[in-house]
Amino acid sequence: MSPLEVAGTVLGFVNIVLLIRRSVWNFPAAMAMVTCIGIVLFEARLYAEAGLQVFFFVVNAWGWWLWSHASGAGDTVPVRWLGWRARLAWGAATAAVSLSLGLTLSRWTDAALPMADSAIAGTSVAAQFLLSFRRIENWVLWIAIDVASIALYLARDLQLLAVLYAAFLILSVVGFREWARAARRAPA
Repeated sequence: MSPLEVAGTVLGFVNIVLLIRRSVWNFPAAMAMVTCIGIVLFEARLYAEAGLQVFFFVVNAWGWWLWSHASGAGDTVPVRWLGWRARLAWGAATAAVSLSLGLTLSRWTDAALPMADSAIAGTSVAAQFLLSFRRIENWVLWIAIDVASIALYLARDLQLLAVLYAAFLILSVVGFREWARAARRAPA
């Protein structure tokens, strides 16, 4: 376990707690976390996951801007559900991106577990966009991602990241409940 893995883990906890609270300050914590974790994942030859951290850094900067301009009470933001057509479109796009990335990594790199790595990466892209758009479904995707990530990280001997994602799993369930509750309380 490296110091970067430890730092990324601590920052990950901070990030998720702030996300659950719908605080715009989750984004700087996330940007620091993904920087640390990206290096760890690259060293573990999980290239899709490492590249995903670069994507997360950029999208978190964008999300920070979006959330900073959303109207809400204090530093919290309003949230809502996707419509059923949007859910189908997001699902199809996520599957296409994941499969394409997995096939590319299988053919052109020495990636460890390229299809599992890519499925997590592709779904994470969708979840991150949905989070930036403040859609509650992001939590459903994060729950699935957390379960798959725990297995992947254990297979690659990244125990601390597996523990972090086990905590993320619990916090994602809490986040889902909190955001769903916030949406029910919001004026129509």
